[in-house]
Amino acid sequence: MNTINNSRSSGSQNNTIWEGLNISRELREKQNRHKATVLWFTGISASGKTTIARGIEHKLFANGIQTVLLDGDMVRKGLCNDLGFSAKDRKENIRRISEVARLLFEQGSVVICTFISPFREDRQYARSLIADGRFFEIFVKCNIETAKRRDPKGLYQKALRGEIKDFTGISSPFEEPLNPEIVLDSELKTSDELIGSLFNHLKGDKIIQVSGAS
Repeated sequence: MNTINNSRSSGSQNNTIWEGLNISRELREKQNRHKATVLWFTGISASGKTTIARGIEHKLFANGIQTVLLDGDMVRKGLCNDLGFSAKDRKENIRRISEVARLLFEQGSVVICTFISPFREDRQYARSLIADGRFFEIFVKCNIETAKRRDPKGLYQKALRGEIKDFTGISSPFEEPLNPEIVLDSELKTSDELIGSLFNHLKGDKIIQVSGAS
């Protein structure tokens, strides 16, 4: 099992003392009647991550699952509004998100994270904070040319015109997962099909146990 280090020291953390959880994750899971899990969606912009993540949250919620959705734009407007898109800032962005996801995981929730998170090292850091078997790296696979054609927010066009620097897939790399738990190919199947497939996968792994699933 991954060891969760609660005493990582930097800056003011040298003067803090970890007191442990008030209510254990195990007790929360028992009351919730499902396991806590982190579903970490990664993929290039316009791959379909957010659509699938929002869809699976609705499906889980409808079946009585305690969920939390952490979305890239949401976090960038609040917790990480002081960060840019350089490699250093992207790393710090994912570090903060990973720590938040860990806290929510320990509260017994299914934590749905949807971030480009382009670097393997940063995704591995997120994984290292979560108990073995409870972190699902979900690669939403999509060809860059297809993403450019979709471009729902016009970001690729801006990046190609040089209006956005360090844009993943154009002027900054995306490192595809080497061994993700789940691959969802958004070019081959519709969002609804992928949401259904993911839901069935979670049931098969006994992360969630529902009867009469909607």
